[in-house]
Amino acid sequence: MSVHLPRLGEDPGSPFPPPSSALERPNGLLAFGGDLTPARLLNAYALGIFPWFSDGQPILWWSPDPRMVFETQGVQLSSRFQRGLRNCTWVARADTAFDAVVRACATVPRRGQEGTWITAGMQDAYRELHRMGHAHSVEVFDGDVLAGGIYGVALGRMFFGESMFSARSGGSKVALAALAHALHLWGWPLIDAQVENEHLERLGARRLRRDQFIGRLRDLVRSTQAPPGSWTTRFGTLAASELASGARPRPDE
Repeated sequence: MSVHLPRLGEDPGSPFPPPSSALERPNGLLAFGGDLTPARLLNAYALGIFPWFSDGQPILWWSPDPRMVFETQGVQLSSRFQRGLRNCTWVARADTAFDAVVRACATVPRRGQEGTWITAGMQDAYRELHRMGHAHSVEVFDGDVLAGGIYGVALGRMFFGESMFSARSGGSKVALAALAHALHLWGWPLIDAQVENEHLERLGARRLRRDQFIGRLRDLVRSTQAPPGSWTTRFGTLAASELASGARPRPDE
């Protein structure tokens, strides 16, 4: 049985179909086409929609049900990992190496995955959002070496995580925990983790029904508490050792 998938209009401001009309299989596929202009991307995120596609495919837009999210006070690091952080000399900063984080997320090999969905066009699109103050990265440094990082999009008091990477063991976990630590201090309650993933679940992500997610999202993106702009000064420098007691512990595996 064929399924009709809506095609987006050429105008970046053209409307998206309602997320409730997304397919069940594949879970959350909503529409195709359009472009990756800032206006289109920001409109998508505000509605609980994100792009996800590979080279050779049209731009595909998704809004899965359920949605995977982190409560910013709910990131879980194992007790063993937190013990290791106590003497760790790594530090986390924000928006000091955005391009490097995006490039690493696109190129670092991942178990069971060939290629990348972070295409050259996607990288260009998020660099432009970063230039506009809407996309941000958290970088973890071991001295001058980038050990890990995470990047995503901020609207109002909502952060939409896009991807993270580790160049050294545990680098992505520290980046996620540092991001959550800062957002919690700022009064931002949620990090969108998009699709179900066992690794993220072990780190404390949980499922929200799509309607619940969009209901919370609606109020958060309307917040004017945090206008677009660089996070470098606001985030400061966070020692990884400070995260040893800041994340909620879980039993060692």
